Amino acid sequence: MLPMPALCWLCRLPLRVASHGLCSVCLRALPPLPILCPRCGLPAASSRVACGRCLQSPPVWQALICVSGYQPPLRRWVHQLKFSRITALRVMLARLLLLSWLHAHRTRGLRRPDLLLCVPLHKSRACRRGYNQAALLAQPLARWLGCEFCDGVRRRRRAAPQHRLPASQRRQNVRGAFRLEIDVRGRHIALIDDVVTTGHTVGEIGRILLAQGAASVQIWCLCRTL
Repeated sequence: MLPMPALCWLCRLPLRVASHGLCSVCLRALPPLPILCPRCGLPAASSRVACGRCLQSPPVWQALICVSGYQPPLRRWVHQLKFSRITALRVMLARLLLLSWLHAHRTRGLRRPDLLLCVPLHKSRACRRGYNQAALLAQPLARWLGCEFCDGVRRRRRAAPQHRLPASQRRQNVRGAFRLEIDVRGRHIALIDDVVTTGHTVGEIGRILLAQGAASVQIWCLCRTL
């Protein structure tokens, strides 16, 4: 019996390289990003220098990259990965993150990290879902980049899902919610998440990493709410 060919996740035509997940035509047709600030990842006048928001009140991390705004088709794929157990999306989505980092590496000299971490789930939520979607993204990325991946951040307590809270409550919701279980002194770290909205979750983890001696922190996400 001949094997069934892998199909593009968008147009459903056969792929030459199955692991790519998207054909070259659909990859080029993904919604383009506007000009984004290299620090906070929000719309700005320049993609090379920090925006006025960051000059006045910089986030704790040093750089943020994303694949897309929170819009189709990335929004649909994130929901399918998180809530519908379609984990076959992981390699394609990780590749899109890799391509975004490679572009930032070429155009603005973004440093290659030596350690990848992921935003953790509380153990009860991880047990219900069966996996952490951010870890599914980080594992192939670490292999392709030749760096270490470690599941070294834990949740101290269960917090309400950030997407269900108004922006005014999100910072307090994650304050003190995480603990670090590894030595990060001198490490250049990329923190992986699926969606960054207000940035309070990744900001809280980034604050802990830098307080424990990390040399730098980048945020990598599939979707940035713009």
